[in-house]
Amino acid sequence: MLVQMELARILIRELNDFQVIELREVGEGDVETRRSFPIVIGLPEAQAIERRLKGVPIKRPQTHDLLANMIDAFGAKLESITIPDLNEHTYFAVLKIRRSDGELMEVDARPSDAIALGIASRAPIFVEEAVIEAASEEL
Repeated sequence: MLVQMELARILIRELNDFQVIELREVGEGDVETRRSFPIVIGLPEAQAIERRLKGVPIKRPQTHDLLANMIDAFGAKLESITIPDLNEHTYFAVLKIRRSDGELMEVDARPSDAIALGIASRAPIFVEEAVIEAASEEL
């Protein structure tokens, strides 16, 4: 079963080799009672996510901007991001892109890249229940 999640926070520590984003379950009730889990990502991806969240313009497109521009140029739309698997401490993501002819495509991606790409289009994030359970066991 898929559970809708949201980007709850991003922790950037430029002196570290790794950064952290936290996904939290979307729902009613107290934020503290909703399930959440961290994903370790690289600094460039964390900076791209933060830049896109804050709407900071840049002079030239970066990779995530390029991909978003290409999706738009082909008349397609990023419908959602799914994190279907966690294997050996590595999360896997899938971009669900609706083509202009209506066909739904699935494209393999890293969660950090998928989230950086999905921020601007406000694409919903879904995580398999088994991934949430496995992530909580790893903490």
